[in-house]
Amino acid sequence: MRYLDPVIKIHDDVTVELVKHSASDGDVLWAARVSTAGEQSLEELHKDPERSKGLINYLMRDRHGSPFEHNSMTFFVHAPIFVFREFMRHRVWSYNEESGRYRELQPVFYVPGPERKLVQVGRPGKYEFVDGSPEQHRLVTETMLASYEHSYTAYQKMLEAGVAREVARAVLPVGLFSSMYATCNARALMHFLSLRTKDDRAAVPSFPQREIEMVAEKMEAIWAGLMPLTHAAFNANGRISP
Repeated sequence: MRYLDPVIKIHDDVTVELVKHSASDGDVLWAARVSTAGEQSLEELHKDPERSKGLINYLMRDRHGSPFEHNSMTFFVHAPIFVFREFMRHRVWSYNEESGRYRELQPVFYVPGPERKLVQVGRPGKYEFVDGSPEQHRLVTETMLASYEHSYTAYQKMLEAGVAREVARAVLPVGLFSSMYATCNARALMHFLSLRTKDDRAAVPSFPQREIEMVAEKMEAIWAGLMPLTHAAFNANGRISP
């Protein structure tokens, strides 16, 4: 975080934290074996890890998806509003976002860091991003800051004049940071990752916007620690949600 003004705060990164979960590879085995010996699956995960690994890989490979739904992860996400706009396209998730109707929104805004690629080359479906020049980075930073300072000042003026928060917030840009709780299961998360990360192991190429990819990468790192066998099978089978 970089402080550029007594009021305006700037971030060039996102925050993702695991709030709570009920998610393990054993949940997948338990669900898959419910018709035979589901109650033994958690014990068998530790007793015969290779067999468990094989079953999870089989389920992933042959796209038997429902056993990957019997788990839950809730994340706290702090990111620009334009990232949340993309999130809402993933409808199996559950969301609760902070409300600009009921609280004054804080002056925290997004400005890309120097490593963020700025220039798009090629046509949709086959494009890539390349580094911007120092002049382009300077232009982006200065222009965004000027816009943020102007819009937040306008927002505060309306609030001070007694205008309702739900009306005054209309002047704020999508670079404003917001916070939400986002809950999903492993199957929904894999679908999200297949679209919102770029990975050489993916059978189907993806072209995510970098800022939502930053969120996805942090979520994937957390999930990999919770369900390592499922995560490995996801990677081994082209990073396609079953």
